[in-house]
Amino acid sequence: MILNRQQIMEIIPHRAPFLLLDDVLELEPGKRCVAEKHVVKEDFWVPGHFPEHAVMPGVLIVEALAQAGAVAALSVPEYKGKIAFFGGIKSARFRRMVEPGDTLRLETEMTRMRGPVGVGSCKATVDGELACECEITFMIK
Repeated sequence: MILNRQQIMEIIPHRAPFLLLDDVLELEPGKRCVAEKHVVKEDFWVPGHFPEHAVMPGVLIVEALAQAGAVAALSVPEYKGKIAFFGGIKSARFRRMVEPGDTLRLETEMTRMRGPVGVGSCKATVDGELACECEITFMIK
C-alpha cells in the first residue's frame, strides 16, 4: 500500500460515505493510479440495492474508478487542492456483479491531458476477473 484512506483524503475532496477508495497500491502522479475498494455489508448502498441480494451499483464502480483517476491527476503539484469533475463516461461495460466480500481493484490510466481536461482509461476487477471497463473524461477546477 502506498496511500491509506487518510492520505487519499489529503489529495481528493471526497469524504465518507462517498469516498470509495480504501487504499492506493500504485501511483504515478499525472499518469496512473491503482486503488482498492473493500466492498462490505456496511456500505451505504447495501440496504437498498438490493435488500435480498446486495450488488454494488455500476455507477458507483465508475465513480470509484473516477476517484482513482482523481488521485492520479490531483497528485500533480499544479493541481493540488483542486477538484476533478466528470465531463463524460464513454463505453461503460459491466462484466460481473460486485458484492459485499469482494475486493474491487480499480485501475485508471490517463491517456490524454490537454490543459485542465483529461481522459482516463479505466478497468475494475475482482480476483483478476473484469467487472467494469470504461473511459472517463474529466475537468480539473
